[in-house]
Amino acid sequence: MSYENLAVEEKSGIIRLTINRPQSLNALNQQTIAELERFFGTDYAGRTDFHGVILTGAGDRAFVAGADIKEFLAVAEQGNGREMAERGHEVFFLIENFHRPVIALINGFALGGGCELAMACHLRVATEAARFGQPEVNLGIIPGYGGTQRLNQYIGKGKATELILTGKMIDAKEAERLGLVNYALPAAEAEDKALQLLQAIATKGPVAIQESIRAINAYYAQGDGYIAEAEAFGRTTATEDFREGAAAFVEKRPAAFKGK
Repeated sequence: MSYENLAVEEKSGIIRLTINRPQSLNALNQQTIAELERFFGTDYAGRTDFHGVILTGAGDRAFVAGADIKEFLAVAEQGNGREMAERGHEVFFLIENFHRPVIALINGFALGGGCELAMACHLRVATEAARFGQPEVNLGIIPGYGGTQRLNQYIGKGKATELILTGKMIDAKEAERLGLVNYALPAAEAEDKALQLLQAIATKGPVAIQESIRAINAYYAQGDGYIAEAEAFGRTTATEDFREGAAAFVEKRPAAFKGK
């Protein structure tokens, strides 16, 4: 499984996935989108022998500084803007619905498509140097990879509308205050925090983690997640993991989950 624009490292059950285009501030071109689609939709979609993914950008200047503007211009000339946005939606949904937790480690600019990519991840840890924004209106377009929807979900309609309509950029601490990121930390601490989160999640029931992700996302996908929650609860109570988890609780010992 080789990639042109992604670097993959695996250690102790945690995969570090790096957008590796530092010369372009890791801008999302269509090749990178295609590789993200392959990683989350095919190559790792059926694997259960890992705990989670840390998604980051190469270098110390940018997570993903946006999309490839030259490609945008070509798409505009061809009249394929809607198709481009729909493809981005499909790929980012793969990340949002991935069966293992995906944590964005945001180590610099996360603008436009980069902010949208971070929001598609399950959790976000930012370095204090990180900067966030949806500046598409400066180009005369709007966010097209889910920004108008997910930003609302994380920080509320009023503030999301302000940031999208002004194209304003905010720093990591403001993003943490607003709820856009879970943690904003010094660079030396941010990666440790991402690892700690995945290590903590790794001690829980894998089926329960997958079903929790599915139920949480159902509210936003369907407008009512209660049915999805009840169905997911029913599935988890029928698992070997639940029987093991309950037994471990009664016996006051760590659970040995098998993901079944």
